Amino acid sequence: MDIKITSLDNIRTAAREFIAQMELLPEHAARARREGGWVFAFYGKMGAGKTTFVKALCEELGVDDVVNSPTFAIVNEYHSTVLDGPVFHFDFYRIKGIGEAQDIGVDDYFYSGAPCFIEWPELVEEILPEDVRRVTIEEQPDGTRIVKL
Repeated sequence: MDIKITSLDNIRTAAREFIAQMELLPEHAARARREGGWVFAFYGKMGAGKTTFVKALCEELGVDDVVNSPTFAIVNEYHSTVLDGPVFHFDFYRIKGIGEAQDIGVDDYFYSGAPCFIEWPELVEEILPEDVRRVTIEEQPDGTRIVKL
């Protein structure tokens, strides 16, 4: 399934569509916590809009904190008022190796049942959960973005 983002004006609409398709809704939270099924790996070139889309997702999930890329921190934790729990945002762009990811306890995050949005997942591919949901964001020649689920 593809979601088209024509401009920043409709990115929140695209985020709502993504949330509905991926069942990131309160009524699915208990199942996600049991099964650990809310890990999303966002693939795309630099500047494709991964961070911007994750920010829109967080806003739609009721995160009031400032959402920005955790490039140096590796992971940011936010509170979702919609899900009444945490949302984790990872950026592995500057990671020096799998060991660094393991040292911060990524498994604890990935299997927490809370949504995990991962930028630059290709750098930690070997430790991603089997049921990770892979999402690609591609910039089109006209400047629009296509989110491929």
